[in-house]
Amino acid sequence: MEIIALQGNWTLKRLSDGSSRPMTVPGDILSALVSSGEASDPYYDRNELDLQWIGREDWLIERDLEVPASFLEAERLFLELDMIDTLADISVNGEALGSSENMFTSFCADAKRLLRAGKNHIAILVHSPEAAAMKAAETLPYPIPASGAPVFSPNRNLVRKAQCMAGWDWGPCLMTSGIYDGARLVAIDGPRIEYVTTRVRREGGVSNRSETWRLWATVWLDCPTDCELELEASIAGSSASARIHVLEGESSATVEIGDISAESWYPVGYGEQRLYELALRARRAGDGDSGDELRKRIGLRELKVVALPDKVGRSMTVTVNGRNVFCKGANWIPADALPSRWSRARYVELLDSAVEANMNCVRVWGGGRYEADDFYELCDEKGLLVWQDCMFACSMYPSDQAFLDRVELEMRHQVRRLQSHPSIALWCGNNENLGAIGWYPEAKQNPMRYIVDYDRLNEGTVGRIVRELDPDRMWWPTSPCGGPSDYSDNWHSDGKGDMHFWSVWHEGKNFSEYLKVTPRFCSEFGFQSFPNPGTVASFAPEGERNVTSPTMEHHQKNNKGNTIIMETMARYFRMPTGQVETLYLSQVQQAWAIKTAVEYWRSLRPVCMGTLYWQLNDVWPVASWSSLDYDGSWKLLHYEARRFYESLHLELIVKEGFVTAIAINDENRSYTGRLTLKLRSLDGKVIQDYKAESFLQPDTATEILSLEIAKLPAAADSSFLEARADLARASCGTSSETAGMELGSAGLSRTAFCFLTEPKRYSLRDPELEARIEKGPSGPELALRAKAPAFYVAPWLDGSTTIKGRFEDSGFHLMPGEERLLHFISTKGTRAPTVEELGTALRLLHLRASYE
Repeated sequence: MEIIALQGNWTLKRLSDGSSRPMTVPGDILSALVSSGEASDPYYDRNELDLQWIGREDWLIERDLEVPASFLEAERLFLELDMIDTLADISVNGEALGSSENMFTSFCADAKRLLRAGKNHIAILVHSPEAAAMKAAETLPYPIPASGAPVFSPNRNLVRKAQCMAGWDWGPCLMTSGIYDGARLVAIDGPRIEYVTTRVRREGGVSNRSETWRLWATVWLDCPTDCELELEASIAGSSASARIHVLEGESSATVEIGDISAESWYPVGYGEQRLYELALRARRAGDGDSGDELRKRIGLRELKVVALPDKVGRSMTVTVNGRNVFCKGANWIPADALPSRWSRARYVELLDSAVEANMNCVRVWGGGRYEADDFYELCDEKGLLVWQDCMFACSMYPSDQAFLDRVELEMRHQVRRLQSHPSIALWCGNNENLGAIGWYPEAKQNPMRYIVDYDRLNEGTVGRIVRELDPDRMWWPTSPCGGPSDYSDNWHSDGKGDMHFWSVWHEGKNFSEYLKVTPRFCSEFGFQSFPNPGTVASFAPEGERNVTSPTMEHHQKNNKGNTIIMETMARYFRMPTGQVETLYLSQVQQAWAIKTAVEYWRSLRPVCMGTLYWQLNDVWPVASWSSLDYDGSWKLLHYEARRFYESLHLELIVKEGFVTAIAINDENRSYTGRLTLKLRSLDGKVIQDYKAESFLQPDTATEILSLEIAKLPAAADSSFLEARADLARASCGTSSETAGMELGSAGLSRTAFCFLTEPKRYSLRDPELEARIEKGPSGPELALRAKAPAFYVAPWLDGSTTIKGRFEDSGFHLMPGEERLLHFISTKGTRAPTVEELGTALRLLHLRASYE
């Protein structure tokens, strides 16, 4: 096999005027226009509005390349394009090779008849996706509705393109197109391996040590002729081979490898992420030089999603190698609105931040795209479980045969491409499409028509192919739902399956509403905040950085977003004094909201076994539900997530007039614990201590102590609670009756804090924060002390600074006499700031400073 890579310099031509400019592949049209100076930065100010014409035009992406004569001697010469967005005609040397009409399928065609030695020309004519969608709408026998956004491209549900590109309530409408991921010419003799899927079975017990496994590898082949085929496979020192007869065209063959000695793969926090190289070779019998080879790393594990009736309703628990996993994480949307910026480095940055926040799961949401190989390989390496939606979201979809045929090709490609990744926990049919039947007037008037459409697409096509090609993984019909064959209203019904709980945000309920539901698995819930100052400065000109300016409102894609943020702020906090304080306080309340939900739902385990908040990342700089800003910087929510997703965690839950201390233990070992709970006045003095001891069994939530607020020896608006649990690992065989703090390993501690009423009711003291910046071994360090309690302390960087990085902690509470030393973590590839530079850029915020 020989490969000619096609990444690099191409030419982009606008057909309406014949103009040309350079374009990089992989890349997209809008990015090329920005690079050439013909388009303004789509993320700055309101420039998005001036760029809608790009998705309404046809474009030609072309290049010349030299092909050596020796390359043409191969039996077949494939042009492979991993992703064409979206509708395109492909030609070689002026003759048609094929076409594409689905962003989610790869393009592969034998171009041998069209290629010649020397100079060749490849051209990809990309048609306007908006024009194609409008044309498709004109031919519909009845409307197929879809949700919109403040700026959106109509009928996005009629073309197989990333749905959020047409605009969403957190993203811009940028209907760019292009060629993404990989592009190459491949010369090959004999059979070609297109995909490999695997099934594994443990032959021994469960442990982190080497075990015995059996593996079945199914190789999906494209063969030029009928032939006898030799198939060889090896992994972890074990190998097997098979000789089979295959027919011309697409075939599949399976080889079984037994007695594999290997360690199990586990999600992060539950064991090691052991990966082994699976090597496969397919060749014509007796022809050692022909054929194809494929190598990929896989993990060996047994994963189930247990969804069974119980006394509560129906469970939803991910089990890996026999151990129940509490899924802790967030929803993932595409890494950027500009596909040219989808890169491995970007994936690393975002996924590393997820792991650093103690997450073990991400949900690839159905309005984006099936991610690149790099994404899933990184999730395998980092131990992040993946809830994989299929790419349908918040809409009705057609069910005519042509559309279903396109979807069938899409699903056969994507399931076979991704199936062998150990990180993928389940396939979900779509995001909210079942519930969406009740959103639109057309569907309300004729629900059966749209239910039939839904069933033909989701169960008759998507689900059928998933079950056929990946029978060992859970097929989850839609999110939210009560489970297979159960289509409850899981926005409000909390006893079965997965739940999307949006009553706090969309319905304006208090944060205490999170305490009124018991999800089995909450796969969506969220609360918005404004971005960090540096992010605001990146898109808003001077004078436009007030949250109600036209620019700031344009970078708020939820129609009621700013109103909800500010009304909630008035409900819980005193009004901030300035723009930076408003940004800060919005992040405080976002962190508080999501903490309230996650901590309570974690306390309900094993009834609740997963929380995935909306959302991890942003596609552009915007006010949104994300915990990571567009530039990758951490909002206060992400710092808080690192705390509330700890494997050992102490919580104070305020509910129905009581404060309850609960310890969460997600580890596979027991701990003894001694709790000290301090009721403090607003000057930090201890009013009363409460103490208790407890024994924390593995994988449990344990109530330690509960106090009635009305009976505390201080008024709720003049006191707060601070808790500390000193923990020690219990010795093997220790029980709750015999546990003592002297047993086990060296101790560790966890802390918790809670207000007893709304923060606005407190007359907070000025903490008189003292800050000192000094040079540390790996860069500057910030030392902080307070003379009175300081709440939600946030060391922020001035929006105008060029310093890139973050402090190691933020949004924490500082008691009198306590000193916190914070390292500054510079963004990878940037210079660490000097002490002087950091001092100039530093802005210290805390709750009292937000309004005085």
